[in-house]
Amino acid sequence: MSTASSYHWRKQLMWGLLLIGFGVAFLLDRFDMFDIRDLWHYWPLLLVVIGINKMIGFPTARDFTSGLWTTFIGLWLFAIFEDMFGLTFFNAWPIPIIFCGITMILEPFIKTRLAPNSELKNEK
Repeated sequence: MSTASSYHWRKQLMWGLLLIGFGVAFLLDRFDMFDIRDLWHYWPLLLVVIGINKMIGFPTARDFTSGLWTTFIGLWLFAIFEDMFGLTFFNAWPIPIIFCGITMILEPFIKTRLAPNSELKNEK
């Protein structure tokens, strides 16, 4: 199996599992076995799952940095909504700016590390 097809298969598997999970949660809610409103404050963790899915396997540098940002935004939002470490939107807005700077510093290292993967994707 080529790296491009395994990456596509993994993405399709992740979306399928998420849809099954949503369907089961809504079905249990309809049968009054589960209250779906208890899960809504966990929605930023879906961004974390999507971001990690982009980063694993043989991603290109763009896929990796995109996954890194998606994961970061999910964790940042979850920390704010759960009031972790006393974070609110008012006092936590500089964190994405700092993360942007870190990403700009890491980007050349990520590109050199993942450059062979982008060449493999261009060949296929």
